[in-house]
Amino acid sequence: MGRSGDLPRGLVERYRAGPDGWPDDTGCPMLHVDMDAFYASVEIRERPELVDRPVVVGGVGVRGVVSSANYLARTFGVRSAMPTSQARRLCPQAVFLPPTFALYQEVSAGVLAIFREITPLVEPLSLDEAFLDVSGALRRLRTTPAGVGARIRERVRAEHGIVCSVGVGPTKFVAKLASGLAKPDGMLVVPRGEITDFLHPLPVSALWGVGKRTAERLADVGLERVADVAAAPLPRLRRMLGVAMAEHLHALASGHDDRAVQPSNVEKSIGAEETFEVDHFDRALLKRELLRLSERTAASLRARGLRGRTVSIKVRYADFTTISRAKTLMVATDVTQEIYRTAIQLLDEQTPPGAVRLIGVRVEQLGTGGSEQLALDAPEQGWREADQAADRARSKFGTAAIRPAALLGNRPDRAGATEPKPDKPAPAP
Repeated sequence: MGRSGDLPRGLVERYRAGPDGWPDDTGCPMLHVDMDAFYASVEIRERPELVDRPVVVGGVGVRGVVSSANYLARTFGVRSAMPTSQARRLCPQAVFLPPTFALYQEVSAGVLAIFREITPLVEPLSLDEAFLDVSGALRRLRTTPAGVGARIRERVRAEHGIVCSVGVGPTKFVAKLASGLAKPDGMLVVPRGEITDFLHPLPVSALWGVGKRTAERLADVGLERVADVAAAPLPRLRRMLGVAMAEHLHALASGHDDRAVQPSNVEKSIGAEETFEVDHFDRALLKRELLRLSERTAASLRARGLRGRTVSIKVRYADFTTISRAKTLMVATDVTQEIYRTAIQLLDEQTPPGAVRLIGVRVEQLGTGGSEQLALDAPEQGWREADQAADRARSKFGTAAIRPAALLGNRPDRAGATEPKPDKPAPAP
């Protein structure tokens, strides 16, 4: 889908919810909830003195990229995925902060808990957005879909100190588009009977699956708006785009999207990686970074109630050659020290020396935590209890409250942590 910021907001003002109410939401059970400038908003919540400053979160070095920017920074042209060096040129007065993923995961878990109090049909797409199907909750809550959206916005603000935008519609695709057009801090409601009125004036980039090249190909033959794609003969679209893509775009442009909310999506892996500001040969330094990444990965597993059997490391060298090595354990784990020991073994035994640009840790073959299996070579007892105590301390006093002694002191310069990537893309909007 094209960036929501590229869509013409003036075309949809009549769908915007206001203090006096919203359009008819009968038959509109799909909600898409998206936190506004999530990482930046959480950082500003922790530092209220930054509320009137442009704030950029991401890698702070020359190799870094922007993960999030508040709306004040965006007025200077700063955008997500932009090189940090370019963002500094555009907005030198901005406050540049490295990401704090453990904090974002904590807030995300709290927001998802709000969603799941309302309905079990919640499909997270990332830390900061999710689809909800509220059709089964309306009678119990004695409200309408947009009423649910309004409650969610109020609770997220009151309980977590950040704001979100909500799209309400008859389908997932329409709800996703609506939330993007509602930003920042708004709600858009698209009535079931007005789907094509809402969609057809939008540029073709609004259609999921239309990137820059596809949009250019369509524009070359006069298909610039969603209405043009809906009106185009299917045989013509098939010749241009292939059968599957043509039928997919034609259905969306005509307002058809029968996808259901999928609450049972299971993460296949969890991990983290670091890109260094300067390439490093020092294996002792690399091992300290593996400990830091193992700690972050294990904390993410425990926060989700998951354990994994396969530990892998990723090493990218100065020439961009990238290798991955993995080992499967006898028993699934969420213990920092066990993940770290396995990562160190992989580094020592299966990776050649050289200048390292990036290093990462990942745990795969995930499942929910169950009873522990005893094994003759099982790790010594007590590490899980220590991890859980550290989790409680960080939850109460902040992410820096407790950490392994080996990680105290100076950290190597880095381009900034990157958010853990899923093995497969999130479900399409």
